[in-house]
Amino acid sequence: MEVARDTDDEQSRLWNGQAGQAWVETQAVLDQLFLSFENLLVDAALARPRGRVLDVGCGTGSTTLALARRLGALVRCTGVDISEPMIAAARARAGREGSPAQFLRANAQTQAFEPASFDLIVSRFGVMFFEDSVRAFANLRAAASPGAELRCIVWRGPAENPFMTTAERAAAPLLPPMPARAPDAPGQFAFADSQRVRRILEDSGWSDIDIQPLDIACRLPEQDLVPYLSRLGPLGRVLPTLDQATRSRVIETVRAAFEPYVHGAEVRFDAACWLLGARNVNPLTAAPR
Repeated sequence: MEVARDTDDEQSRLWNGQAGQAWVETQAVLDQLFLSFENLLVDAALARPRGRVLDVGCGTGSTTLALARRLGALVRCTGVDISEPMIAAARARAGREGSPAQFLRANAQTQAFEPASFDLIVSRFGVMFFEDSVRAFANLRAAASPGAELRCIVWRGPAENPFMTTAERAAAPLLPPMPARAPDAPGQFAFADSQRVRRILEDSGWSDIDIQPLDIACRLPEQDLVPYLSRLGPLGRVLPTLDQATRSRVIETVRAAFEPYVHGAEVRFDAACWLLGARNVNPLTAAPR
């Protein structure tokens, strides 16, 4: 499946460039790190019969493939993501696995999905990056069948997730100022405010909205920590621009800052998230474009 309409916004440039490639290169590490979240979404899909499932912001396809594996060949599982490198990786994985899962490179905010074509819409950390979240969730609701459910996992705030900001905080004294994380702007912590998230879902027409805190213990092999901290997030985008000596000094400093999370051969931290649930009670025939 190919994208029907492309975009040239900041998120598209980000995820089709260095950030998307970094996720491809660290795919195995991230899949293992976020396996517990994937399992929660698969369990939600198994709770009742489904015919068509959409995974939004599917990345390299781990959750989509897990859904297809567990739900069986009679259920159509589709992953959508704006990143060409990640969608290419997802398609390659599906081919190697012989999976019937399909992958669409598109912006889920504007993609003209077939109306009422999905019985369940899920996302593992994939819905916080829309330029216009109300428009995006309205578009997804137009693609949802009557009674379809929405199940998404998103991050809470940076104060509750210090592991996720350790690298940029530790590196800050050694680097020119990095762009500050703007509250509510598209990005990892855009859905930190649960009341704002509720308003987004209400304004886009979803019903039976349920937002629950979700705290998950995460584990990472210590040997994967330096590749993780040096490839992902704001620091991962800055490091390639530095000379080798500065890069080495930054990585050494940042690695030391993660020491409180290191327990022998394992890195441990708690992920503070929201589990979002909603239902399409009043289906739309079209969403704003």
